[in-house]
Amino acid sequence: MAQDRMLKFVTVPRDMPEKRPPDLRRQDFGEIYAEYAGAKAAEQSARCSQCGVPYCQTHCPLHNNIPDWLRLTAEGRLQEAYEISQETNTFPEICGRICPQDRLCEGNCVIEKAGHGTVTIGSIEKYITDTAWEQGWVKPIRPAHERSDSVGIIGAGPGGLAAADVLRRQGVQVTVYDRHDRAGGLMTYGIPGFKLEKPVVMQRIDQLRDGGVEFVPNCNVGEDLSFDAIRGKHDAVLIATGVYKSRDLEAPGVDAGGVVRAIDYLTASNRKSFGDDVPEFDSGALNAAGKRVVVIGGGDTAMDCVRTATRQGAVSVKCLYRRDRANMPGSQREVANAEEEGVEFVWLSAPRAFQGDPVSGVVVQRMQLGQPDATGRRTPEVIEGADYIEAADLVIKALGFEPEPLPALWGVEGLEVTRWGTIRADFTTGQTSLEGVFAAGDIVRGASLVVWAIRDGRDAAAAMLDYLGQSASVAAQ
Repeated sequence: MAQDRMLKFVTVPRDMPEKRPPDLRRQDFGEIYAEYAGAKAAEQSARCSQCGVPYCQTHCPLHNNIPDWLRLTAEGRLQEAYEISQETNTFPEICGRICPQDRLCEGNCVIEKAGHGTVTIGSIEKYITDTAWEQGWVKPIRPAHERSDSVGIIGAGPGGLAAADVLRRQGVQVTVYDRHDRAGGLMTYGIPGFKLEKPVVMQRIDQLRDGGVEFVPNCNVGEDLSFDAIRGKHDAVLIATGVYKSRDLEAPGVDAGGVVRAIDYLTASNRKSFGDDVPEFDSGALNAAGKRVVVIGGGDTAMDCVRTATRQGAVSVKCLYRRDRANMPGSQREVANAEEEGVEFVWLSAPRAFQGDPVSGVVVQRMQLGQPDATGRRTPEVIEGADYIEAADLVIKALGFEPEPLPALWGVEGLEVTRWGTIRADFTTGQTSLEGVFAAGDIVRGASLVVWAIRDGRDAAAAMLDYLGQSASVAAQ
């Protein structure tokens, strides 16, 4: 019986794909995890308990049908497993690599709660889809019927691309406008190659382009092309720009040379991996080679920065975070990987000032956790008189991102925003205050995960299809 292949968690231990040794992976930007072999993927899939209430699925933003594709993988039915995973996820091979599974599906696995170690869901998802690409199971986008409806999407990140995929498969004419020279958004220029190798992103973009999606790169809306022009050209518009404005520090010396933004640092590194000419990298301004590096922040972007710096040949890499390890927002798996690669985390610490220009040191203030705030997190409090100097040649600010003031930048009236600056949009449809204009992803929910952007993009695309259908029926009357 097929069920006999499952429920092996009591006899088979959890086993992640082999990691390359830290001293080897520090030498390049290749992904650190090896691929599962077929037998190992089947073995680990068979650990799934096939529970009646799949919390892994419930806690996945896309509600991926995880138990079913785990069972199919255990039975050796990989093509069917891929087809089921693709039904709910536009980019399963990307989510398998970069989702914080420890906080989502794997973190809510029933057998993990029972003490048996979670099913390695992310690694199996990656294996299934990588195999699908190798075997030719990933089919070109070929709509059954072409439609005259036209949609413009502003932003070629995960939200915009997910929406483009859904719309194009329904025959809608889709044009994607983006400020960069390559599509992919943070998947291309933000996330380092050791977490997400760039050919994995490019093959999906090629699939969309081959399927009829038109890309307009190097397009700054409000400068190269007005928002009104885009709106006038299309029957509906989706705003999926993400949030790119870096949160900043207010401290003496913060404007000194060598104090840089995380987005600039990571973009320079990723551009270099494409073979681009990057003067700021070559000059050393955005290159950690031979430097004492201090990264400020505790989220996933900070983790990307510290691990990039070790690969660039930094003399030392330290991460300052104002709370303790248990309260940091970044993935614990990423922290462990960073520590293996030589990164030192300095918990309960924050910058007070910066010395020198160019920077030569950070004045660090020691912190302690006080009473919980309104969110339930304990508030960091300064320990007076405990400051010290941390030597630094490069300081990277990784404090998160905020939305840009799009209505002002684009010169558009009537586009409502929230008090946080995000686009005000209907929670279920993504419809904004402007007729026929929708929004999805981080520009609506604030800085979040790639998987949430994919979910939002797919939902907005479905709502836009409804809108286009209603518009067509009204026009016909």
